[in-house]
Amino acid sequence: MAGSIPAMAGPLVLVLNSGSATVKFALLHPETGERPLGGLAEKVGTPEAVLRIRRGQDAAAQEPLPDGSHHAVISRILDHLDDAGHADLAGAGHRVVHGGERFSASVLVDDEVIAAIRAFAELAPLHNPANLAGIEAVSAVRPGLAQVAVFDTAFHQTMPASAFRYAVPEEWYTRYGVRRYGFHGTSHRFVSERAAALLGRPPGELRLVTAHLGNGCSAAAIRDGTSVDTTMGMTPLEGLVMGTRSGDVDPGLLGYLAGQTGQTVGELTEVLDTRSGLLGLSGTSNDMRTIQAAAAHGDERARLALDVFVHRLARGIAGLVASLDRLDALVFTGGIGENSAVVRGLVLARLGFLGLAEDAEANAGHGRSTGGRISRPGPVQALVVPTDEELMIARDTARLVAGPPIPARR
Repeated sequence: MAGSIPAMAGPLVLVLNSGSATVKFALLHPETGERPLGGLAEKVGTPEAVLRIRRGQDAAAQEPLPDGSHHAVISRILDHLDDAGHADLAGAGHRVVHGGERFSASVLVDDEVIAAIRAFAELAPLHNPANLAGIEAVSAVRPGLAQVAVFDTAFHQTMPASAFRYAVPEEWYTRYGVRRYGFHGTSHRFVSERAAALLGRPPGELRLVTAHLGNGCSAAAIRDGTSVDTTMGMTPLEGLVMGTRSGDVDPGLLGYLAGQTGQTVGELTEVLDTRSGLLGLSGTSNDMRTIQAAAAHGDERARLALDVFVHRLARGIAGLVASLDRLDALVFTGGIGENSAVVRGLVLARLGFLGLAEDAEANAGHGRSTGGRISRPGPVQALVVPTDEELMIARDTARLVAGPPIPARR
């Protein structure tokens, strides 16, 4: 029957990424990565909410959800799981953006964890409340289902103080938590482990820079399997140029522009977050594909946007190597990192002093026929490694729900 899904061996995990206006979900087998069901809800929180469901390889089906609340959306998602014969789940795993200093690993959700996620909402006001809404919706619809929170910030909690502290008054850190936390940790963790497998070397002996490049961008220095530095900071606004985010700017511009325009710090920060980056520079788009096409046709602002993006990325990668002592591999991932041979080629051209040289043919093929490699053979490699944050969340969820092995009785 069209849309039917064969039964799968082993428990399945529901992975949810709940945003303020969207809910992305996938039903995964944590061992194989198979996805019998997935989809996206858009315009969440409005009467125009729609849910798109994809069953296996079938075309996505769309249905309206007049009650567009997170509760209604997730309730309907669970209905689809029931209809497909997947009512018995191992658990639900949630992407949570900010875990502060408290969470250095994924955790089972309980009342204490919920309270902590709510408290960290001040550090991620656009993300944590929406992530929490997803957790609370699952609790309301399936109160007995185990849930796991997987934090974007957790992987970077191994950074030394020299990398995570700002040079600001001590009270700002001790009282207000002002420090660098880093984000995209689940992606950086996944691709660093995958890169080690592709290189045939243990993660514990590798020095990597991983570059997660999408609408949000960050790079991380990973030494012996642990994060020791990253480009994002207290919020996802710091660091590299992104789709709509400025990345690094002089903090003095806030006071200057407040005086010049009469806007508040909050209003100016909103501009840096949603109307800057590639969009602000190009004036037309936050999509790198559109930027590249326009630049190729002579659009000077698009060319500037591409040049600034590449310059800041190459500079950020080179700076992270200082935390590694040496570089074994540079890993590109994310929508831009996996698909833009132009960006990768321009970045590698600037990093020849690190021992990197583009293999033009391998790069044009996105490394698919070379085991991910896009550089010429040598002691330092550049790789393209597709990220899979959903699979990492599913695996963390299955592991935590299963709990530690039960010792044999004597």
